[in-house]
Amino acid sequence: MSALPALVAALVFLGAAPANAACTSPPAPGVDWRRCLLDRRDLTGADLTGAVLRDASLQRAELSRAKLVRVEGQDARFVSATMREADLSEANFRSADFTRADLRGALFKGSDLRRAQFFRADLRGADFTGADLGGVDFNNAQLGGVRWVDGQRVCAEGSIGICQ
Repeated sequence: MSALPALVAALVFLGAAPANAACTSPPAPGVDWRRCLLDRRDLTGADLTGAVLRDASLQRAELSRAKLVRVEGQDARFVSATMREADLSEANFRSADFTRADLRGALFKGSDLRRAQFFRADLRGADFTGADLGGVDFNNAQLGGVRWVDGQRVCAEGSIGICQ
């Protein structure tokens, strides 16, 4: 008889566990791709508004013109991803890795990018109006034509690693 309460407690505990991310779910607003391996996925023009991409890997993924507004993307990896004209506004990309990503014309308006890595990324023409760039690594990133945090300053053509 004493095994029954333990079994019931175990079932209650298992039933209370958070649902795992559905890595096979199709792209859609609010999709939960937390900790998913999505390397090389073609998500051109996908609407991922409000998606959860925490610690997801989207290396070499195609995300041009994708809508990633209000995404939770802490620690996500977009290494060598193509994200031209993607909308990443009002998103949380703290500590995300955009190393060597093509982000030409991307929007980061109001996004939290603290400690993100943009090493050797192509950010020409991107918009960082209202973004939090504390501790961001722009080492060797192309910043020509980037609209800076204040929404007024535009980096000079040929700016590499620092907005001039």
